[in-house]
Amino acid sequence: MNKIIAKNPTARHNYTITETFEAGIVLSGTEIKSIRNGKVNIKDTYVMIKNGEAYIYGMHISPYEQGNIFNKDPMRDRKLLLHKREIFKLFGMIKQKSVSLIPLSLYFSGSKVKVEVGIGKGKKLYDKREDMAKKDAQMKIERAKKQYLK
Repeated sequence: MNKIIAKNPTARHNYTITETFEAGIVLSGTEIKSIRNGKVNIKDTYVMIKNGEAYIYGMHISPYEQGNIFNKDPMRDRKLLLHKREIFKLFGMIKQKSVSLIPLSLYFSGSKVKVEVGIGKGKKLYDKREDMAKKDAQMKIERAKKQYLK
């Protein structure tokens, strides 16, 4: 059972996610303690592949209060743990198509912190409006069902 720590609220709004996968993340001890307290933000994050390794950029983990000298920079780049095959596949997809790697959520899998990363293509404004209209129509249908069943 996975315990979700943080979600990226704008990821599915701004991107059409085609595929998702799970990656581990390299963290220090004080960062883990801050994450356990829920002091993490992945709203404006993205993943890039540099020198054959995947890194997550823009993830903010607040410094741990009792961490003193062991605290790291809150906005530092963090390495993602993936198999070489996965990294090569992702690198090929990024170069071939105009897609981005977007972290969708951060969660605990057992005692380990994992990141769900999605392969996404940016949505145009009319796509976003269309999705919002579908969501609104679905909400109206649900309301009508509730009132009809009363």
